[in-house]
Amino acid sequence: MIARMWRGWASAATADGYQRHYETDVAEHLRQVPGFRGARLLRHEAGDEVLFTSITYFASMDDIRAFAGEDPEQAVVAEAARRALTHWDERVSHHEVAVDLPQLYAQMDPSGRGEA
Repeated sequence: MIARMWRGWASAATADGYQRHYETDVAEHLRQVPGFRGARLLRHEAGDEVLFTSITYFASMDDIRAFAGEDPEQAVVAEAARRALTHWDERVSHHEVAVDLPQLYAQMDPSGRGEA
């Protein structure tokens, strides 16, 4: 599995709008991409600015190319996102997922002390 990582920054005034865009428009689009395996949007508030880190998961680089096009490192930033963000990474990075801890946590009991 491949993780695709990207960052964008928003003002405090537009950050909630960007998050809604991600939860609705981006989520809907990604669900239709073959090989899409999930996504996380991280949010870090720092004064008047909010940093968002998007991590999307795909089965393969071919699946990422189906989403991003021939240059898979080029960021895909929709017009609605451009209106909400003040700036963003033009390039993304890709990482092979070496360990998937959420899978391991699912096997633990609620106390976190081992298998349920």
